[in-house]
Amino acid sequence: MLLGAHLSIAGGLDQALLLAGRYRFKTLAMFVRNQRQWRVPPLADQTVEAFRATRRRLEISPIVAHGSYLLNLAAQTPVRDMSIDAMRDDLLRCKRLGIEYLVIHPGSHPDAHTGARLIAAGIDEALAACLPQPPRILLETTAGAGHQIGGRFEELAEILASLRQGELVGVCLDTCHIFAAGYDVRSQDAYQATMGRFEKLLGLDRLFAIHVNDSISDLGSRIDRHTHIGRGKIGLRGFANFVNDPRLAAKPFILETPKGKTPSGRDWDRVNAATLRRIARSASGRGSRSRGNP
Repeated sequence: MLLGAHLSIAGGLDQALLLAGRYRFKTLAMFVRNQRQWRVPPLADQTVEAFRATRRRLEISPIVAHGSYLLNLAAQTPVRDMSIDAMRDDLLRCKRLGIEYLVIHPGSHPDAHTGARLIAAGIDEALAACLPQPPRILLETTAGAGHQIGGRFEELAEILASLRQGELVGVCLDTCHIFAAGYDVRSQDAYQATMGRFEKLLGLDRLFAIHVNDSISDLGSRIDRHTHIGRGKIGLRGFANFVNDPRLAAKPFILETPKGKTPSGRDWDRVNAATLRRIARSASGRGSRSRGNP
């Protein structure tokens, strides 16, 4: 299991890498700019050099950047134009830093079909400024609340099919989001059915990262509320299905669980990472029953 977490860039972009080193993570997620502002200062050369040097020293790979929460590629102008510009900026920053992936929330629109086409056109426009060899954009699965696009695998499939440069775009699966959207993963049979659906509509070869978060809310609630591993509605058995699936062994698992300390003073990222590693070891010790799952 290639395990990491979304880590803070407070104090500089390279600080996220240094945090990963302290946690002994070999992958991580991070922002590459202030994600709550449309316009930000350009990257300084010394920032890029420090980031690349720290990454080489710590041998962290891959890195998964997260796009701004302000983006909505399916919005009306001027928000859509601002979203495309901001995503283009994120891509160019990732390219300078050597970051492989940029995760984005697809967007919102009252009509999913129209929204999917707007999102695809916006992605194509942003990618055009970053050729050749742009970072790969990853569409994140959503909880499907309101007019969110991406709560159904079919919606992501339509975006991918509408792209001119679909080979440059993949998917990031968020465990809390798909559960809240109605995809069960708690039992072996439910997990296989959900991943079989993903394989059929999107293909596991398009899955490049996994956000591992338990869900405070119930199956199909469409409410996106993350909690610690094994302490929500998905439970340890559901996460054991993910971390012991050999098809996912080389893909980065990124914790986006709440930060802070446990009542006993332990760091929650360390606790959640230890929990995932423990259930992976437990299943390996007793052997797998089906396709590497417990």
